[in-house]
Amino acid sequence: MAWLLSRGKRVFIDNQTAASMNVQGYDRAEIPSLVEMLIILGGDGTLLSAARHVADAHAEVPIFGVNLGSLGFMAEVSLDELYDNLEKAIAGKLETEDRMMLTTSVLRRGRRVARYRVLNDAVINKGALARMMELKVSVNGGHLTTLRSDGLIVATPTGSTAYSLSAGGPIIHPTIHCFVVTPICPHTLSNRPIALPDSVVVTVRLISQSEDVSLTLDGQIGFSLERDDIVEIRRSRFRMRLIKHPSKGYYEILRTKLKWGN
Repeated sequence: MAWLLSRGKRVFIDNQTAASMNVQGYDRAEIPSLVEMLIILGGDGTLLSAARHVADAHAEVPIFGVNLGSLGFMAEVSLDELYDNLEKAIAGKLETEDRMMLTTSVLRRGRRVARYRVLNDAVINKGALARMMELKVSVNGGHLTTLRSDGLIVATPTGSTAYSLSAGGPIIHPTIHCFVVTPICPHTLSNRPIALPDSVVVTVRLISQSEDVSLTLDGQIGFSLERDDIVEIRRSRFRMRLIKHPSKGYYEILRTKLKWGN
């Protein structure tokens, strides 16, 4: 904050952080409409939350991610690189990369009861003691499959290296225009992940009796589903603008984080 103020910048800090600093704070949801850049100090989870706030505010503010966590696929800048890269970002010398987001709606008896924008994934999953669920999956209204499984992941290219990867899904380069549908522990082993163009609409109907089945958004927000609920997933018209690291490319980050070749 002191570094930014010394360069003539106004600084808006979220309420929780501001309270620990004894300075004025702002609601996280309103900050994207007040600033020309968001600086995220944390990990990918913090950045996921910020991306949803930006989209919900209908803002196009770029995000500068500083990794204080353990992994950091999106928060690319390390703490010791912070000030040098931040100076370049403020001067407009760093490129931005648009990341696709999804809009996920829940339809219950013909009425939309929830809608969320997500950067990583929308996951239909069951509780620890619930039975295997049955899902009817359609693409643009055409039947794709009826799936018996522990759940289903619909992930963006950004989210392809998260839960979807752990469930056997492919790694998708973040600039490719598609999303991935990945079953979680399917009963029929021939049910495999599939990549779909980002122009389609995926609908998933819960056709089995609901026993603690939830829709989880970016691993951070949960919504309980009932039998015959329909989850509708499509590309959002909002994209996250991520400020890129000046020297680390995507493949270097991928190789480092996944420890390829070690």
